[in-house]
Amino acid sequence: MEAIDVKFKRVREDLEVILPSYATPGSAGVDLHACLEQDLEVQPGQRVRVPTGWAMELPGPQVVGLVFARSGLAAKYGLALGNGVGVIDSDYRGEIQVLMVNQGAEAVVIHPGERIAQMVFVPVWHARLTETTSLSETERGGGGFGSTGV
Repeated sequence: MEAIDVKFKRVREDLEVILPSYATPGSAGVDLHACLEQDLEVQPGQRVRVPTGWAMELPGPQVVGLVFARSGLAAKYGLALGNGVGVIDSDYRGEIQVLMVNQGAEAVVIHPGERIAQMVFVPVWHARLTETTSLSETERGGGGFGSTGV
């Protein structure tokens, strides 16, 4: 497996900041940890931005960092990402923050240092966009939502 170099810069000196890391050799994404002064209680339906204490520099525009929910937090407590998937562009240099929403029925507490999300580094292709008057035919055609079955 080929590795890429990603630089992380600590942006919080006053709190414990845990460098993102892979939990196991087979992990696809690095775990992101909450960088908090104290426990953060998230009420049902509430959205919060959880800081990680890190900014990063990707190797270039050919790579994006995609932030995904941790399945355990979603399954056990209803904590999900408020934007579905977070996109960290190669030219962003601000603190990585995770937008979370409590979709459960009970309040959930996020603890300082807790693993809150995972980030996967993915190749990016820029497309040449061309307007046209026709598209090639396919068996599916314009069939959308549910057209191939439920």
